[in-house]
Amino acid sequence: MLTADIPPNQTIYIKNLNEKIKKEELKRSLYALFSQYGRILDVVALKTPKLRGQAWVVFDELTSASNAFRQMQNFPFYDKPMRIQYAKTKSDCIAKNDGSFVPREKKKKQEEKAERKRRAEEAQQSAMPNGTGSQNNSGPKAPLHHGNLNAEQAAPNNILFIQNLPHETTSMMLQLLFEQYPGFREVRMVEAKPGIAFVEYEDEEQSSTAMQNLQGFKIAPQYPMAITFAKK
Repeated sequence: MLTADIPPNQTIYIKNLNEKIKKEELKRSLYALFSQYGRILDVVALKTPKLRGQAWVVFDELTSASNAFRQMQNFPFYDKPMRIQYAKTKSDCIAKNDGSFVPREKKKKQEEKAERKRRAEEAQQSAMPNGTGSQNNSGPKAPLHHGNLNAEQAAPNNILFIQNLPHETTSMMLQLLFEQYPGFREVRMVEAKPGIAFVEYEDEEQSSTAMQNLQGFKIAPQYPMAITFAKK
């Protein structure tokens, strides 16, 4: 048992990750995969020799971490089964939230500067007409009106049209999300147009289920997915 002597906490430790994946892609993919279980505060992945193939995902709530731990154990992630356990120590961001954090002096100024920048960005985002800063991934949300989205709704069918994706989104990241729902066939990215993709299922009932569950899901904090049926 991996966690026999480690009490549950809000941070899960993941090992046996594919070491060939670049750090930023790994962090984005982990964020996309684990956000379904609750609000994520941080994803830590380092490429130092001793820490390759490992990562930490910090959740806002213990129940989210526990659900992720149980349901994602041995999940095939980039062709390798993930090994998950609870982290041995409390993460810095959790310690900050409960008031037990003692800052490292040489990082203190950098952290304060980053925090001010983050708050300014959040304030700016929440002030926008379509601001989604206060939303999380806890349930279905209305799609973000982006470009000509919903100008003419297509009839329900087995192919979904995904918009408002971060430009760095990969087909593997989308596959990890959409293959959780029955009937998944494939993801098709549009190289000439970053930010959009098509996801195909076996029938329209299965595509509808995926749409309902992932509508508004954020691969990155400021990019809620907008999902419609593709036009045929």
